[in-house]
Amino acid sequence: MSKPRPSIPLYSWPIIETHFHLDYLKHLSADEIVTASLNQNIEKLITIAVSPDNLENVISLIDQFPTIFGTQGIHPHNAKDWNQEVKEKINSNLTHNKIMAVGEIGLDYHYSKSPRENQLIAFEEQLQMAVDHHLPVVIHTRDADEDTIAIIKNFAPHLKRGGVIHSFTSGLELAKIAIDLNFYIGFNGIITFKNAHNVREALHLTPLENILLETDAPFLTPEPYRGVENAPYYLPFIAQKISTEKNISVENLLLQVYQNSKNLFNFQT
Repeated sequence: MSKPRPSIPLYSWPIIETHFHLDYLKHLSADEIVTASLNQNIEKLITIAVSPDNLENVISLIDQFPTIFGTQGIHPHNAKDWNQEVKEKINSNLTHNKIMAVGEIGLDYHYSKSPRENQLIAFEEQLQMAVDHHLPVVIHTRDADEDTIAIIKNFAPHLKRGGVIHSFTSGLELAKIAIDLNFYIGFNGIITFKNAHNVREALHLTPLENILLETDAPFLTPEPYRGVENAPYYLPFIAQKISTEKNISVENLLLQVYQNSKNLFNFQT
């Protein structure tokens, strides 16, 4: 007989979900996700664009729910679809007052679902869009540390709002350089995985002032709920694990990370 899963901790300090994909969640409706998240004191949620197909889904969701905010961008997996029409649509949507960043953009040489040349072009052109719109960037990088480092070093001086390396699984050199460039590092359910020693090592290196919380739902569900669809209301388990690893109270972690999230995404209240 399987052991019952513990209830989700409820903290009195507000939390911002900085990275998830609301239109990809299947087991609950958007209304149910928003309500369940608010019940866990997750007061704002940022749903992330990844492909030409879901750019408008993000706009529809942020128009529908007061607590939902969004991004616009093309994931490296979909860089093969980067063209002038997509670029113009993103440029137009970036003027929406609830679009908080350009993302999810970057490089992924692990799966190489798009040719590297396409990935590099889409990444650099979207970084320039962030510069032009004075927005931060949400970066995905996997097995592409060298190129990612070279590109963010080039663009960082022009990015007035900086950015985040989300779902961090890269090497320590990239973590150190990102921190030196005043980027944030996004940690999610991977931090709770038994064999994710490299991610915990990066966490130990990262100052509290550079940490963001995210779920990347519906992916990467944290322990002890691994195996079910992820959702923003599991963020407290990630906060618990990070506070243990950093040897600080959950209260101090959540207070600092909340301020970090507000700073990066320019939330005024």
